[in-house]
Amino acid sequence: MWTLILTALLSFSAMAEEGSTYTNPVTKYSLPDPTVIRAADGYFYMYATEDTHNVPVYRSRDLVKWRYASTAFTDATRPMDFVPNGSIWAPDINYIDGKYVLYYSKSEWGKTWECGIGVAVSDRPNGGFHDAHKLFISSEIGIENCIDPFFISVDGHNYLFFGSFHDIYGVELTADGLSLMPDTEPKKIAGGLIEATMIVPHDGYYYLIGSAGTCCEGANSTYRLVMARSRDLFGPYVDRNGRSAAANHFSPLLNKSPEVYGPGHCSEFVTDDAGQTWVLYHGFQASNVDAGRVVYLDRVQWGADGWPQIQGMRPSVEAEAPVFNTDAIEGHELNADKCTVTLDGDGTGAPNAYLRIDSPDDQLFSWKLFNASGLMLDHGQARHTAIVDTSTIRKGVYMISLSGHFGHQTEKVHFN
Repeated sequence: MWTLILTALLSFSAMAEEGSTYTNPVTKYSLPDPTVIRAADGYFYMYATEDTHNVPVYRSRDLVKWRYASTAFTDATRPMDFVPNGSIWAPDINYIDGKYVLYYSKSEWGKTWECGIGVAVSDRPNGGFHDAHKLFISSEIGIENCIDPFFISVDGHNYLFFGSFHDIYGVELTADGLSLMPDTEPKKIAGGLIEATMIVPHDGYYYLIGSAGTCCEGANSTYRLVMARSRDLFGPYVDRNGRSAAANHFSPLLNKSPEVYGPGHCSEFVTDDAGQTWVLYHGFQASNVDAGRVVYLDRVQWGADGWPQIQGMRPSVEAEAPVFNTDAIEGHELNADKCTVTLDGDGTGAPNAYLRIDSPDDQLFSWKLFNASGLMLDHGQARHTAIVDTSTIRKGVYMISLSGHFGHQTEKVHFN
């Protein structure tokens, strides 16, 4: 496989200065249910429910400035083996056994017995996911509304937790994370008050973070983050007063504010290079509700009693920024004003099966593919991402011409 990625030189300091600030939200586009991973190249990659078709992927070096990178799937690789007319919700990104592994929900709104959870893999964090397949659907395992997957590995064993307002369950996975362990049975760990499970180990406890209330009603959304904890991964989980999470007792972590409605469905916790803990989550910006569920960032502090806390239990407006050593980042920052062009396989091992063009914005752009003699071989238009079938292209040098809101761009492409 050969990849060409347009790059620009880095022009930022090696370490973000302590005391620098950022303002919320950190994205202006609707990116519900964020999940994040720090990849091998040192960058953070964030995935979200597909308000952008085929699951958007954004890239950042500091959790604050995010740039659209690609989509996890294309129409050709999009999972279709269950809920074929459904949308892809609440992805969960992980690195397992040398692969980027993406768990996802597939559902149609209101069809709580037809929905389910699948998994796909990629060699890289910014898309190219393939071999997508179903793990299970609700009707097969007798648990209603099986969505919102969350992966965690403990003591060499892999587990997946899931559920949405019909109790939260956990189940063991195989070593590669791509199948259920044979003869395993899901085990209930919490009641039906919540969805969007996230579990974080800290100082001998497992903290179960979930979202209660309504997620998607704009200014009327009642979404909020709640929590419980346990000494054991599978419980029993209890709130601050020792009451059972299985009986729907949780303690508050984050509520709405005058600036943010319905904050919830948080990402994994992230530790910066100063040892501080951070979390991403979505919410409606009161000043621009129509933008959808945009992404917020806040610091999580650990109290003397061990419980996580967010200052004031409200989203911040402006706060001190995370601290990251950018010397750890390999390669070059993608130019925010240019397209990226990638030659890649189709997941079957065939080289140069398609050419992928990712735009820096969500405006319509056009592309044209020329051979060395200047003959146009193909052309088209797209938003965000264009996939050009190159399976019949002979080896040689070609030109790709791009025009859009970003201006005009011409690049040389080598086909193997």
